[in-house]
Formats: sequence, C-alpha cells, structure tokens
Amino acid sequence: MRNRGGRPRILPPKEIEVAMDRGQDARLLRAIGRAWDWRRRLERGDVTTIADRAREEGISDRYVSRVIRLAWLAPSVLERLVLRREPTVLSIFDLCGVAEMPWVEQPEKVFD
Repeated sequence: MRNRGGRPRILPPKEIEVAMDRGQDARLLRAIGRAWDWRRRLERGDVTTIADRAREEGISDRYVSRVIRLAWLAPSVLERLVLRREPTVLSIFDLCGVAEMPWVEQPEKVFD
C-alpha cells in the first residue's frame, strides 16, 4: 500500500500484470471495496447486523444486504475486474446476483 495524493492506494502483488487502462467503472470498484469493508466489519464483530451497518452509513439495509454479496465473488472474477480492469456488461446489482452462484460458473456469467 502506498499513499498517492494523500489517499492510500492498494498495490497488487508483483506477479500480477495490471492493466494500465483505467476504463473500469469507478462505481463498481467502489462497491466492491465497500462490500469487503462491510464483510470484514461483520466478521470482526464491529457491527452485529447488516441493519447496524446500514444505520451507521445512513443507507438502507436492503442496499447493504445486496451490495455486500460482492465480497463473495470468485477470486478469478475479482482479479479480472479489479486488477486487470476487464469490463463487464452487468450492472452492480446483476453482479450481486452472480455472487450467489458457484465460483466456477461466475466468470462465464460476468465476462461472456
């Protein structure tokens, strides 16, 4: 992790080739980041329910319960979306539905 312009920036492992094109939808990347943050907070016990997390954020618990599913996308899908910045035609909420599928089926739904 490095600071750039006062903001932390997460760097991928050196063996991963990262796309230099910044064409990926920033909203999607932000949603994935939030989902992982919410998941970690729930796992650590910082909050006990999704409703508690939603109340802290000032958003609906329905939104949190849908978006948090992005934290369970297959590692191969996350690598392609976040590191390689491969585009998908799916919306954020469509991706939330894909996250409920087995990992082996997810890449086909997201990228084909």
